[in-house]
Amino acid sequence: MRPISKTILGLAAAALFCGAISEPTFAQEERTAKQLFGSVKLPNRGDAEPLGFYAKGCQSGAVALPTDGPTWQAMRLSRNRRWGNPAMISLLEQFSRDAAGLGWGTGILVGDISMPRGGPMPSGHASHQIGLDADIWFTPKPQRPLSPAQREDIPFTSMLDKSKFLTVDSRRWSPTHARLVMQAASYPQVQRVFVNPAIKKKLCETWTGDRSLLGKVRPVYGHDEHFHIRMNCPPGAAGCERQASTPSTDDCNSKALAWWFTKEPWAPPKPADPNKKPVKPRQVMLSNLPKACAAVLSAPSRSEQDATFQGGGQGGGMAYSPSVPLPAAASSLDTMTDGEMPGPGSDVPLPSPRPSR
Repeated sequence: MRPISKTILGLAAAALFCGAISEPTFAQEERTAKQLFGSVKLPNRGDAEPLGFYAKGCQSGAVALPTDGPTWQAMRLSRNRRWGNPAMISLLEQFSRDAAGLGWGTGILVGDISMPRGGPMPSGHASHQIGLDADIWFTPKPQRPLSPAQREDIPFTSMLDKSKFLTVDSRRWSPTHARLVMQAASYPQVQRVFVNPAIKKKLCETWTGDRSLLGKVRPVYGHDEHFHIRMNCPPGAAGCERQASTPSTDDCNSKALAWWFTKEPWAPPKPADPNKKPVKPRQVMLSNLPKACAAVLSAPSRSEQDATFQGGGQGGGMAYSPSVPLPAAASSLDTMTDGEMPGPGSDVPLPSPRPSR
């Protein structure tokens, strides 16, 4: 049994003090978890700690990646999703410097990390809930900084040849792309790197570096326009639920990878039985998350300036800009993340049950 952390004890005490006990209030229970967490614009005060699992939890004491740095820029600022555990933000700054050193433009473009207090997002991801997941675009940071409007509107670049089945486009993919993904996988604190199955296959065929690192690179739906870095639970984070380890081999000849190149993952869903009553999707409520998340949600906010990570970045940057309009609709491939379903109208078939990642 792992020891209970000071953060969890503190949150429990705060919840008892302010009346927000581990049981959610009636008003909270009436709203879904994604509505509750999506309405909060700033993180809570308190020690940084991921609480729960990557796809079922929240985060305490989040910090924001500065919108601009010497070797990174945060994208889609209107989403207010550049918040993470300090360990993740520090890793992204380090990775951005290493990426620039590999010749990846002047650094990286960072997509979604987490919301200010984590939790389920109103749209897009099933994971990214505890501040230990981050999306990196397959587009390098340009020499001239992007404006806020450009960060909202600039299109994604897919690495796939859409005229062929699960094939990387050799006109776009380069050895630098491969080095970038494998650099992300090289950090000991990184647990997984999610990529499109075609990209995993391409790396299996061409990577000549440390092959054992390929076991960290996991194939999944989408992820042809960006890749997804997932960190291990930080040391001492007793409230963080760990994921199963990745293979210690390259995992290139596994049934799990071969499965993606069969018809099963891409088969259209079976037509609904007209005689059966439609099943209403089950909404995730606050009570479904770790009990400490109720206290995180009710805790006082930390200011934008105080909560912006100062581990080597330039300036503070706004954590949320209400003057930037929300995009009307995001790309279905951009918003899909490690196991979630594409939205209505997507041209990507609904996934079937699949091997573990």
